[in-house]
Amino acid sequence: MNILLTAAGSYGDVAPYTGLGARLRAAGHEVALATHDGFAPLVRAAGLGFRSLPADPRATGRTDPDAPGTPTTRRDLMRRAAAFIEQLGTGLADVVTPGTELLVLSTTTAPLGWHVAEALDIPSVGAYLQPTAPTRAFPPVVSGGRSLGGWGNRAAGRLSLRVVDRLHAGATRALRTRLGLPPATPGTVRRRVEAANWPVLHGFSELLVPRPADWRPGLDVTGYWWPHHAPDAQLPPALEDFLTAGPPPVSVGFGSMAAEDAERLNSLAVRALRRAGTRGLLLSGNAGLTTADSPSDDILTVPTPVPHALLFPRVAAAVHHCGAGTSAAALRAGIPSVPVPFTADQPFWAARLAALGAATPALPVTTLTKTLSPDEAVTRLAAALTEATTTPPLRTRAEAAARHLATEDGPGTALDALTRLAA
Repeated sequence: MNILLTAAGSYGDVAPYTGLGARLRAAGHEVALATHDGFAPLVRAAGLGFRSLPADPRATGRTDPDAPGTPTTRRDLMRRAAAFIEQLGTGLADVVTPGTELLVLSTTTAPLGWHVAEALDIPSVGAYLQPTAPTRAFPPVVSGGRSLGGWGNRAAGRLSLRVVDRLHAGATRALRTRLGLPPATPGTVRRRVEAANWPVLHGFSELLVPRPADWRPGLDVTGYWWPHHAPDAQLPPALEDFLTAGPPPVSVGFGSMAAEDAERLNSLAVRALRRAGTRGLLLSGNAGLTTADSPSDDILTVPTPVPHALLFPRVAAAVHHCGAGTSAAALRAGIPSVPVPFTADQPFWAARLAALGAATPALPVTTLTKTLSPDEAVTRLAAALTEATTTPPLRTRAEAAARHLATEDGPGTALDALTRLAA
């Protein structure tokens, strides 16, 4: 079968599809992944065909290069998301080549991909990294992670979908006109898809998000799709030397998140590591973490991205933004997390990790950089580092989660589901 995967966003929004695609390819399918140009080497290294999508937010860590930092308010997030969607809609139809037999759509590409599938009469299936369907079990992932009760959670979930519909209104009109489709609002198409029980495979573990009992048929949870890595991949020599030179350090990194006050966040991280008395790794990322202004033998700057699958099993704990992929990687490695969520679905995953008992309570980045004084922020972060590295129950629960995840085969379960759907 000729399968086209589509994914858009940051590394965490794209990398899991290389693992899923590699498993599909190993089963004999012809697989391509359409995403941003910056991920072409990652896609090709997994043995997949590459198709280019526009609107790459990875280059700057944000969708609007004229605005500083990652958006941390809902208004800014919505504004930048709308601009990103407008750009994405211009290129999605171009990546579907003749002979494509199945279109696999991610959370970010599905609201546009439905129109492409309709116009070209190609079967499609969802492959989501976040739960998006309304449920009484938990609030929508972009609402902050705090439960509103059963009725409130489901009502908020429906409202969240209507917000997504509004964000896609302009791009939908333009795309349907280009494809020669009759006018239809995003909400109309979404409801049509839901009424047909459109299949969606969710690439996360029920350990963290059990499948809600009130979800409609067709919504399945498969387990994680781990990013593909070459079997002979290794950590950089300088990092390997640091890891072997002393006790396991604490990893601090925020991936594609770009802080509005990067200098203050960097200072807080360095001071907290020193106050907690732990060795540390600063994963530079888009936040630009570095010890350049205060070199130390106990803290190493890692300027280039390294696979979490190789690094996290070697550290004592991880301070991170709680993106879906990073949260999963920490659980897979069996290490406690110190959540510092920035925006979007990150507070949701932070709350899930804490509820599982594998993380300290979340310290939102705005709390550290805006609400608290610098000294108070260092004290709070250092206390969380100490808790993560010295509290046995956190380590025990994280290790138990790792053992559970080792029994799951997310890509294999997804392959079986796609095979059944194709039949």
